[in-house]
Amino acid sequence: MKDLGQSREDYLEAILVLSQQISSVHNIDIASYLGFTKSSVSTALKHLKKEGLIDISESRAITLTQTGKDIAASTYKRHLFFTEMLTKIGVDPQVASEDACRLEHVISEETFQAIQEYYKKHS
Repeated sequence: MKDLGQSREDYLEAILVLSQQISSVHNIDIASYLGFTKSSVSTALKHLKKEGLIDISESRAITLTQTGKDIAASTYKRHLFFTEMLTKIGVDPQVASEDACRLEHVISEETFQAIQEYYKKHS
């Protein structure tokens, strides 16, 4: 899978999470969720659309393309795994989620798989 960088992965993950919570995701929802300005979100969404990762309807609803969904699901899977793992070893849940957000972007798929396998065997 192509390395998109943390920012783009965060946007895709946010759209995925929001789409599970609300029926129609819009620019303002993403801005609120991520704590960014609407103009910053608009700029990012233009890039994601150009890259074929999202679609924007006439009503301005934002949906993930299949490629966007795949990337978002992979990123979110890592986030959930690391949040749970860190919480189980005693890290405050808020700190665990923040740290998981950083970890999910910096390790390779090979390392992530190895950590998962190790964790399954030793937890």
